[in-house]
Amino acid sequence: MDSISHLLKLADLQATLDKRCLLAEATEMKVPAYGETDATFHLLLDGECTFETPSGSFPLRAGEAVILPGSPPHFVRTNGRFAQQTSELDSSTPDKYGPPIGGRYLIGGGGHRLAEPLSGVVDTSGPAFGTLRSQGGGEAVIDLFCGYYTPGSAAGVMLFRSLPDPLIVSVADDEAAIRALCTMMRSEASSPGPGAGAILTSLCEALLAMVLRRSAGELTPGPLWTAVEDPRIADAIDAVLREPGADWSVERLAQVASMSRATFVRHFGKHTGTTVNALVTRIRMMVAADLLGRGELTVATVAAEVGYQSESAFSRAFQQASGSTPGRFRRLGRTP
Repeated sequence: MDSISHLLKLADLQATLDKRCLLAEATEMKVPAYGETDATFHLLLDGECTFETPSGSFPLRAGEAVILPGSPPHFVRTNGRFAQQTSELDSSTPDKYGPPIGGRYLIGGGGHRLAEPLSGVVDTSGPAFGTLRSQGGGEAVIDLFCGYYTPGSAAGVMLFRSLPDPLIVSVADDEAAIRALCTMMRSEASSPGPGAGAILTSLCEALLAMVLRRSAGELTPGPLWTAVEDPRIADAIDAVLREPGADWSVERLAQVASMSRATFVRHFGKHTGTTVNALVTRIRMMVAADLLGRGELTVATVAAEVGYQSESAFSRAFQQASGSTPGRFRRLGRTP
């Protein structure tokens, strides 16, 4: 199994498509914070728009996807006079993004609920998701799909926490694949039939796989460790995923990559944004969360499976990564 498929299997994700946004120019949409462990995503099929999060604003163009692992409240703006006026708002204004309500939100019939009515848009409910259009009509200048990923395991939470936030990727380079995905999403969205919800969920999961294998865009704060461009570093990461319990010293991984220790450490940090030991520990904790969640193995056995000779050392590492002791996590199950 390849590394991306392995990670997604560990994450046990559920994808939900909330809205299709067909917005005219000069429209602003406020999206509130989602659930604590959810990761918001947006895929722009046509047009251009601007995203604003508490950490800054950035443009999004057709063929680009953005994932917000922390699911912060944010704005989506199309070009026009209204957007120019509202973009002058001070991002430090306390009430600008608004507080969450009850920890989770529902939009329409089955997604998340907005903290306040969407300004400037009209929501039309559908059997699988809702469609947002600009209030007062006008020709749509963007076609934007919005949704979120919910991890079904602590490994999934750890995966999203390890990603840059925001993660902005152009999937347009996967021309044949993205064309097929966009065509199917549009088709199911325009004429939803039986099974449309399941089909769109699968397409959104495919989108995540495509994002994780693409190099992060220039606006992403840091490299994407799941999409390492240097095949030698990628081989080292794949080796850890295949055998998380092996004795993965820096020297041994450098040998896997056919590089000297110093060169390997330098290239590894450049391409992953983290240290060798930190990434080895991260992968091991994700695998450990999966094994513990099944409830079939003892903590000591899981510790050995992921390369720890000391159960106490494993317990400290797991609690630091997940916020729970291994024993408590094993009793409660797969979710954090």
